[in-house]
Parts: sequence; structure tokens; C-alpha cells
Amino acid sequence: MPIRGLLFDKDGTLLDYHASWMPLNRAVALHAADGDAELAGRLLAEGGYDAATGRIKANTPLAVGTAVEIAAVFARVLGRPLSSDLAVDVDRMFQNGGASHSQLVPGAVDAIAALRKRVSRLGIATSDSLAGLKASMTPHDLMHRFDFAAAYDSGHGTKPGPGMALAFCAACGIAPGEIAVIGDNLHDMDMGRSAGAAMVIGVLTGTSTAADLEAHADRIYPGIAEMAADSAFLEQLR
Repeated sequence: MPIRGLLFDKDGTLLDYHASWMPLNRAVALHAADGDAELAGRLLAEGGYDAATGRIKANTPLAVGTAVEIAAVFARVLGRPLSSDLAVDVDRMFQNGGASHSQLVPGAVDAIAALRKRVSRLGIATSDSLAGLKASMTPHDLMHRFDFAAAYDSGHGTKPGPGMALAFCAACGIAPGEIAVIGDNLHDMDMGRSAGAAMVIGVLTGTSTAADLEAHADRIYPGIAEMAADSAFLEQLR
């Protein structure tokens, strides 16, 4: 069965994760810690930040979590129950900072344009909020290339569940077995598998290494630019 739809994760797949998100992660942690830099460092570490490498570890809350899930981790470190105020603050800061720090992965514009010509439908599924999705993607003038977009608060559930992938299929009139899911973390791979996607594809522009993904992805590319240049992959698109 040919692949008629491509469903992309956003952060780490379309956007360079560390360039786009580390300034926001630091700001949010410092806010949650009431300006205490040492405590903010502990919050980041608990969320998945590795100070030795300056990177977020794969499949940790900061890599794959929603704003609510990240706020819950921070609240646990702070020794208090998760409050709606903290969750709202985390979400708001991510949304407000999305446009100013957002950076596309190399070759993203040309890759999406090329894939748009080869496949029937393109979509985005993200653990960001819908407002955050729009804030971070709008500066790049790419949203018009996509037929579908879903976030953790769109009503389709969260990753690694199949809801967003199945909603993409329903909205675009294609079967799960006719889509490929592209992402940088196991949450993306698991979402695709649980939805019955024809293929799950890992990219290395986010928080995962090839070793993190190799047992879970059907294919792994350095990034979406390399995927869009792979003639063998393009032959499968309709």
C-alpha cells in the first residue's frame, strides 16, 4: 500500500529542539524556582537536562512531555502539589517564547516543499499546546503546507497514544496503513505503531541518538532534508 500521508512531530523534527527550546526551558525553570538558580538547575536536571553535555536526554519530560507533565515534575521537586497556576505559567511561557526562539532544522523549507509535491497529505502532531504550535511555526510561513495539526490540548489525547495519528487519518480520509510518522523520540514511534502506521521514521535533529531509536524505527535519517532526498523513500509516496 503506498504512503499517502506524512505526520510530523514538531520539536526536534521540524524545529531544532535545543536551539528552540533550551532558552525556554531555562526561563521556565527559573520562574518555577522563584529566581533561585541552584533550584532551577535541579528542576532542569529532573526534567532531563544533562549539564555535562548541555543537552536534554531522550524520552525525558522536557523532551517529550506536555506543559502539564513538565509542571508536574517541577512541582514534585519543589515538594508541593501540582497547581493549575504552575501548569498555566509553564504553558504560557512556552507559548509566549515560541516565536522568538523557534529555529527550523536545516533544509526544512525545501524538504517540506518537495514532500508536498509527492504525497497527498501532510500533518503535524505535537506535545506542545495548539497555541504554542502556532506561535513556534508561524514565523516560518510553513503552516499552509500542512493539512492537519494537533497538539496535546486538541482533544485527541497525548503521545504515545494513537489519537493524534488517527485524527490525522480521519481528517484527511486516509487509512492508518497509508501513513508514515516522523519524529525524534520513542513517543513518536510508539504513537505511529499504536495507530497502525505503515512506517515510523526517526530523525536525529532532536534529543535522541540513532542508538535510542534503532530498535523502534523502520528508518532513521539525520533529518527530514535527508529523508526528502531519499529516492527509495520517495518512490513509496503517492
